[in-house]
Amino acid sequence: MEPHSAATRELVQQLGEEQVITEPETLYRVSMDNLRYSRLPSACIRPVDEDAVGKVLELANRSRVPLTPRGAGSATTGTTSPEPGGWVLDLSGWREIFIDPVARMAFVQPGVTLGALDEAAGEHGLTYPPDPGSKAYCTVGGSIATNAGGMRGAKYGVTRDYVISLEGFLPTGEFVRWGSNVRKFSAGFNLRDLWVGSEGALGVITGAVLKLLPKAPARATCLAVFGSAREAITCSQEILSRGLTPSAMEFLDSQTVACTFSFWKRKSPHLLEELPEGLRAWNNRQDKPAALIIEVDGRPGEVDTQLKEILKCVSEHTRHFDSAVDPEAVESLWKLRRSCSQAMFELGPRKLNEDVVVPFEHQLELLEYVEDMHRRTGLPTPTFGHAADGNFHVHIMYDDLDPDISIRAEKAIGALMEKVVELGGAISGEHGIGLAKSPFFQIQHSEAEIAAMRRIKEALDPNGILNPGKLWHRHEPWTFPREKVRMPWDH
Repeated sequence: MEPHSAATRELVQQLGEEQVITEPETLYRVSMDNLRYSRLPSACIRPVDEDAVGKVLELANRSRVPLTPRGAGSATTGTTSPEPGGWVLDLSGWREIFIDPVARMAFVQPGVTLGALDEAAGEHGLTYPPDPGSKAYCTVGGSIATNAGGMRGAKYGVTRDYVISLEGFLPTGEFVRWGSNVRKFSAGFNLRDLWVGSEGALGVITGAVLKLLPKAPARATCLAVFGSAREAITCSQEILSRGLTPSAMEFLDSQTVACTFSFWKRKSPHLLEELPEGLRAWNNRQDKPAALIIEVDGRPGEVDTQLKEILKCVSEHTRHFDSAVDPEAVESLWKLRRSCSQAMFELGPRKLNEDVVVPFEHQLELLEYVEDMHRRTGLPTPTFGHAADGNFHVHIMYDDLDPDISIRAEKAIGALMEKVVELGGAISGEHGIGLAKSPFFQIQHSEAEIAAMRRIKEALDPNGILNPGKLWHRHEPWTFPREKVRMPWDH
């Protein structure tokens, strides 16, 4: 007998078979996120309205059925991998958007993608700034659950900075609204921010009011090539020390550069011809040095002034740089950066992807540690990320079918996390903890801190039904049997 079969039958009676799906193909599809670790649920629920969401939660709580909220499933840490035999609450079909151009607010449902939201805001001359590499397919609900950041975080902040209010349901099935559609709200505890970044463990988001900003009318991008990571980071920090505020400043180490061009050459050779001449010349170099992609935005005159200052600073550190103002040329530069994640697989069939953050004064120390780890282990460690806020995506590429290599990857990732915390950093800047980072949660947090989080979880979710088994519940990411399955965003 399937676990929770009686509760599932009762749910079907309440909502109907069109909302409660038990067909195997659908269950397999929602059994994993981009970690590709499949854990089959017993039902996938696609509620048609908030009344149905409340009923699902009330029954799950009463029957002690584990329930995992889900959007697009683009998380990289197993955040939306359900408990085996539990239920998945799939809200990816909730996609309504309303833009208030006067208040500069967006009223959205959790299944709206960040790309669709930004496009809708753009019709009113506005923008939604959070800009993760997955913005074309990641959803509002998921980005709030992980407090997603992105490439424009240094200037514009992260998701938490744009959440005005949230509404949804407690794990007990009770409807709540945290905040209101007003610019100021100081009436009680700020539980809105408690839900942001909670990975769906404290409540189910069914609606959000998000802040929008005027869209910058102009932007310009500079690609600078350096002989080493040290030279690139030194330049990035000097740009910031001069009082300049790039909207994005992305670092790519030599391994990332090499595998990204290899990926393009194999998958989309025509894209190489769309690149500016300077970048094509860079691709023809025998070595593949470190690089910065720096963008400024604002009014045309402001952009022109900032770009000149940045190019002046860059020219003091390297002779190899190129700039673009034309929107198509700018976008061709960003295609390079946005393809980095897929390109990592040029170096190995599996990756451990860690979005670590360190203080500015320790950026070089982290990157040198990763490079040394690459030499010591013999494993590829391509690293890229947000130099303007210290958030780097360190990848350890390995073959999970080789026991010796898997052990080396396991030891390397543990040592990396210990080093990050030793440097005063964070084991995750925007991906969350989920399953994959749970072994390192106790490195980051003290016993008192974890105990406080447990008490909050118990207060809001007394039966522990909502996205259980994550965060402080230890799993071993290197032992996960990864599914060889294509995700919607794979190219």
